[in-house]
Amino acid sequence: MDLDKVRAAAPTHVIVNVEENTKQTAEALAAFVPNLIVTDVRRPEDNPALYRQIGAAFGREAEAEALAARFEAAWQAAHERARPERRVLYLIWRGPWMTVSRDTYISRMLAAFGLTTVPGTVEPRYPEIALDSPDVAAADWVLAATEPYPFRAKDLAGITAATGRPTRLVDGEMTSWYGPRAIAGLRYLARLADSL
Repeated sequence: MDLDKVRAAAPTHVIVNVEENTKQTAEALAAFVPNLIVTDVRRPEDNPALYRQIGAAFGREAEAEALAARFEAAWQAAHERARPERRVLYLIWRGPWMTVSRDTYISRMLAAFGLTTVPGTVEPRYPEIALDSPDVAAADWVLAATEPYPFRAKDLAGITAATGRPTRLVDGEMTSWYGPRAIAGLRYLARLADSL
């Protein structure tokens, strides 16, 4: 983050996130930003609290409550239908190949729809993985995300050839972006899970 540019913009509020921004960055911002909002979203169920936190910071409590109600309805709808458990390798990077651990927002979003990520570890949160590993062999599907690495449809055949597993391209924004996007993400993942 370019602190000089932020300072020049003279913001009244800056939103930082525990996972995305360092403590040093937050402390540097706090020195000149009147309202530093520190967020920490680890699970899909944390979204309503995030909406309320941001709503309170900007005097938009009613809008935040409406958003929280929309999320809670979508979350409840996600759990109304039992889905079979499927193991998925969720790829986020190549060169090296990387995935997500179970201690991530992405993994927890997928789990809400019966999609259990492999490997079954929690550390490191974004492990490197060999496509010929036993963990990959245990997967029913490989999900190649469109972000942070921009996997595209042209990549799927090569991933399937390397893993021996069917591969699906998934919209990374729908699985990893918390906040208002999470509501659409829940609907998206319901359709994805039902199509596998």
